[in-house]
Amino acid sequence: MAITRKKKEDLVEEFAERLRESKAAVFTDYRGLTVEEINEVRNRLRDQGIEFKVIKNTLFGLAVKEANLDVNPDDLAGHPVAVAFGYEDEVAPAKVVFNFAKDHEALEIVGGILEGKNIDAASVKNLAQMPSREELIAKMIGSMNAPVSNFVGVMHANLRNVVGVLNAIKESKEN
Repeated sequence: MAITRKKKEDLVEEFAERLRESKAAVFTDYRGLTVEEINEVRNRLRDQGIEFKVIKNTLFGLAVKEANLDVNPDDLAGHPVAVAFGYEDEVAPAKVVFNFAKDHEALEIVGGILEGKNIDAASVKNLAQMPSREELIAKMIGSMNAPVSNFVGVMHANLRNVVGVLNAIKESKEN
């Protein structure tokens, strides 16, 4: 059953709003996936707070234009498009889709958007292999903490040496 023009306009507006609000979006070609596999990837994405939506290419092209994004819908020609929208974390959609695609070769990453800029499939894969935000913060805090820890260690060693010298003087005077 064909959908009405009004319904199509609503879908385009909804999709454009999702594209504008998302920090990152990953475009995938889902041909060859079974319904169970699509549900599995949806569930994995949902667990991370990421939406996964399928849209017709023509409506996707209209949504991209309406969202005023730097994406050429013609780059996705020949690919049925499903988009993973990440609203909180820029890396999470790429990571989840990339990890799922490693186990399911039928899912192909064909591009994406990162903070409103178009990125190609290779860039999405590179983004997926980056450490998560939490890992980067932990590394930064560890790097900031290292000089303080080293300073405390040096000061502790100096105090230990002073105590050793004083004990040696004490023992030499007792003998």
